[in-house]
Amino acid sequence: MTVSEMLDKVLSDLMKTGEIESSVIASRDGLLMASQMQKGDDETFAAMSATMLGAAETASTELEKGIPDRVIVESNDGKLIAIGAGPKALVVVLTPPDAGLGLVLVELGKAAEKIKKILT
Repeated sequence: MTVSEMLDKVLSDLMKTGEIESSVIASRDGLLMASQMQKGDDETFAAMSATMLGAAETASTELEKGIPDRVIVESNDGKLIAIGAGPKALVVVLTPPDAGLGLVLVELGKAAEKIKKILT
């Protein structure tokens, strides 16, 4: 199985959570590695998500608060959750606005660990 196929499988498994509408794996510099997007431009989404997570990590580190575990953006139309997946990647998901975050965060954490192992 290739790296690309393994990353696709991680996203497929993550999508089975039920509360997740779309997901991407991107490199830390914003290049798309794998995608399960329902709508929208997955390459732009990957790039903007990497920028957002990188900015949050820089700000938090500069304020001596350590590296954040995740970034969550909530709007009336849904939630966006980005989490680092090791030094090379990040995984980002979109959920409906009423999604419960407990299971999503647990499964997202597991997916991030799998991605980290695949890419090391």
